Amino acid sequence: MTTGDPVIEAKHLDLTFQTNDGPIHALKDVNLSISKGEFVSFIGPSGCGKTTFLRCIAALETPTGGTLSVNGMTPDEARRNRAYGYVFQAAGLYPWRTISKNIKLPLEIMGFSAAEQEERVNKVLELVDLTGFEGKFPWQLSGGMQQRASIARALAFDADILLMDEPFGALDEIVRDHLNEQLLALWARTEKTIGFVTHSIPEAVYLSTKIVVMSPRPGRITDVIDSPLPKERPLDIRDSTEFIEVAHRVREGLRAGHGDDV
Repeated sequence: MTTGDPVIEAKHLDLTFQTNDGPIHALKDVNLSISKGEFVSFIGPSGCGKTTFLRCIAALETPTGGTLSVNGMTPDEARRNRAYGYVFQAAGLYPWRTISKNIKLPLEIMGFSAAEQEERVNKVLELVDLTGFEGKFPWQLSGGMQQRASIARALAFDADILLMDEPFGALDEIVRDHLNEQLLALWARTEKTIGFVTHSIPEAVYLSTKIVVMSPRPGRITDVIDSPLPKERPLDIRDSTEFIEVAHRVREGLRAGHGDDV
């Protein structure tokens, strides 16, 4: 992890949605700084605002108070400058396009040459261990492989930031463990800054350099935990005392958040 100016910085961030049933306060006084190369997980109960915060970073939602910067720019400027790739909960691959052509889609929109598209697709397929599947259609791949293709698409234009909204939540535990290992390896190779939403305490602790614990709505940060775990993390590190202690602190933060008056 490197230091310096924050890649993502939120100060007193608020977001209130106006609905027919009245206002919904989704985020309240969120303060957070993320440095280059960090792997930051957001964890909290459903409806706590963790996905909303990720969507604010991606300029998919507009805060109603406070400030938010991405690479020193507004989120909208960062979006126009292609500062990040975004991986949604569902792979979102077009069934009529091959895996290669799904990955090429953002590159086509951005106007990359055919030769550069091919070069970038080959590179990211290797990164996510899908070389040889470029001619397959999504329905010919398992759920885990489809998510890896979705990650490849987000990496194709080589943005420094990767935003991931619970990408492995629908997968079984064995596949999820395997993809967690692969994601850590990919992060080590690319040195991207990653923002990762999850409901899983073990997943958050295993993957992250920093874990952000959020309260029920209105979403606030109840704890920010800097992980003491080494960057190299075999799966069996989850049996270590250090891992169990961090998981306990996350669980306590979630419990404390539920106990607050909101």
